[in-house]
Amino acid sequence: MASAAAGLLATMLAAGPSAATPDPGDALTQGTVSAEQAAEARAAIQSGDIPGVDEIVHSKNIEHLANIPKDALQGTNSDLAFQGKYAFAGNYDGFRIFDISNPKAPKTVAQVLCPGSQNDISVSGNLVFLSTDSSRSDNSCASTSQPASVKESWEGMKIFDISDIRNPKYVAAVETACGSHTHTLLPKGKNVYVYVSSYSPNAAFPDCQPPHDGISVIKVPRKAPEKAAIVSFPVLFPGEGPDGGGNPGGPTNPGVSKTTGCHDITVLPDKDLAAGACMGDGILFDIKDPERPKVIDQVQDNVNFAFWHSATFNQKANKVVFTDELGGGGGATCNAVVGPNRGADGIYDIVGKGDKRKLVFRSYFKIPRHQADTENCVAHNGSLIPVKGKDLMVQAWYQGGVSVWDFTDSSNPKEIGYFERGPLSATTIATGGSWSAYYYNGYIYSNDIAKGFDVLKLSDRRTDPAKRIRMDELNVQTQPDYFDFDD
Repeated sequence: MASAAAGLLATMLAAGPSAATPDPGDALTQGTVSAEQAAEARAAIQSGDIPGVDEIVHSKNIEHLANIPKDALQGTNSDLAFQGKYAFAGNYDGFRIFDISNPKAPKTVAQVLCPGSQNDISVSGNLVFLSTDSSRSDNSCASTSQPASVKESWEGMKIFDISDIRNPKYVAAVETACGSHTHTLLPKGKNVYVYVSSYSPNAAFPDCQPPHDGISVIKVPRKAPEKAAIVSFPVLFPGEGPDGGGNPGGPTNPGVSKTTGCHDITVLPDKDLAAGACMGDGILFDIKDPERPKVIDQVQDNVNFAFWHSATFNQKANKVVFTDELGGGGGATCNAVVGPNRGADGIYDIVGKGDKRKLVFRSYFKIPRHQADTENCVAHNGSLIPVKGKDLMVQAWYQGGVSVWDFTDSSNPKEIGYFERGPLSATTIATGGSWSAYYYNGYIYSNDIAKGFDVLKLSDRRTDPAKRIRMDELNVQTQPDYFDFDD
């Protein structure tokens, strides 16, 4: 793979073999569907109810400007981050940097081979942060898969220096309990705090022991990232018993995930506020003291939410959109059988002030376009489209594509634009589609698990005012005050 493309780089933090080996499970998963389901998918394609295999369709207000297929990194494409004219795209085999100064023709700047799912990615100044949530033989970019039951196995955070954007240098690693499924940056002056989300402890795993009812907090000195270290492990779900005070899951709450950590956290640094999507719970917490966050409110939905996956504030910080990743991202849940309220977004208003603020449920939102039973589809990663006085969002739905929707009225959300491809297959279920879809400096960027990096142009009077908001950096889970950047 190292010879597959020029610029494929990985400076090793620890000694190891010269060739990296991706995890066996990093390839796209594929499963069977019943003969009846396959026949229904083919019939829906023939009737025009859904697009044909790989066929691209979109609303009139969206234009597909570019697609850059996978190159040297053939693993699952994951999250995105942005800085200046660059987009940073995670992949289970490492990460790729694009020059997006011309959105119609993005160019690859670097590809870094460093396997370890999920490779959730963020950028701050000269540093790139990468999450490893698979048990590895060591912390190098040449590591191989190794059971979590082995004490010497490693998973956690990796840090790269991108002072030379074409030659990222691996400079630090911090092992965290249960690895790092996702992470969230909280910049504070000379330091960057990293909130590490991970879950699913097991008594057989030496470095992932129950109870695991909190998050790891890493402090990274900007000028000395090699000194990065864990400074606290705040417990967000205190309680008696082996699993703390989070949602007990089944059999108490059938079909709901037991809370054993958080999946994703979004922070509003300007307001010292954060929202956590934590498996069976949604939480709101105060982050004035970044090393000791304090939970303000905790909510559950044991009827329609199976797995609290991610959170997005609106600009006024009086709403949170939580997503439910029903089926873990591999299931076909955007169909009539599952219905409009499961595998959807939950819109919550924030009412009250200070420590008395509460999350109050208002409604669900789910894409109105049914997908085939061969398409994995569920609510996934998205971001605000910054328009004053409006609550607008772009969001990935795996093979459900990219949706643009309006939740200005919390009780009556509606889709106003979309882009999607037809199923990867009409006979089997293969994992694909948009993992992350984010709005950045006038365009929508999507990282498609199977098809690569897409650029979309949205032209709509309701969203056009956002085009004048220009940003120097965007990590969606570190939500900015967009209008500080208003020209």
